[in-house]
Amino acid sequence: MSDLALIMALPNESKGLFEQAGIQVHYSGIGKVNAAFKAFEVIQKTGCKTLLNLGSAGSSQFDAHALVEVSTFVQRDMDVSPLGFAVGVTPMDDDHPAEIHLEAYFPHLEKGICGTGDSFETGIPKVPCDFVDMEGYAIAKVCKKLGVRLISVKYITDGANDTAHLDWEENLLLGAQKLLKLYQTVK
Repeated sequence: MSDLALIMALPNESKGLFEQAGIQVHYSGIGKVNAAFKAFEVIQKTGCKTLLNLGSAGSSQFDAHALVEVSTFVQRDMDVSPLGFAVGVTPMDDDHPAEIHLEAYFPHLEKGICGTGDSFETGIPKVPCDFVDMEGYAIAKVCKKLGVRLISVKYITDGANDTAHLDWEENLLLGAQKLLKLYQTVK
């Protein structure tokens, strides 16, 4: 796709494989604020019509080493429940619902709900979701606001449990290899 830009959170997630293959990667850094800023910047600078977000995620629902396409993003750390709002809902944001649904692109991949939050999740999120990341919802919201298509695929590195930090690091190279192979199928 000539109107496609690729965004990932960290160089750790690509292990330099994308750059070695001559593919430009825009790295956002960790967290929702960094991801939102970078997504906006990439869309403005490149004029892309589609933003492809590849990266890692933890899951107790999907097997480690699986590639999963995001069907929906939710915010697992937005909690204004003391004011009467449901967990995951941003108050007074009528233009953008708590769930951001994406159009499927890869028919052969399993689909799931990704819960984004500014924490490395090692337990059960407050908002129902199948796997967790730290950037996706913010990227999805920027794309929705700017009318840019988002495709997002996550490589499951860990079980989002008490060994997640060890499993994440150990599984990044295999994840980068699988994500690169998937990227090379994008038309």
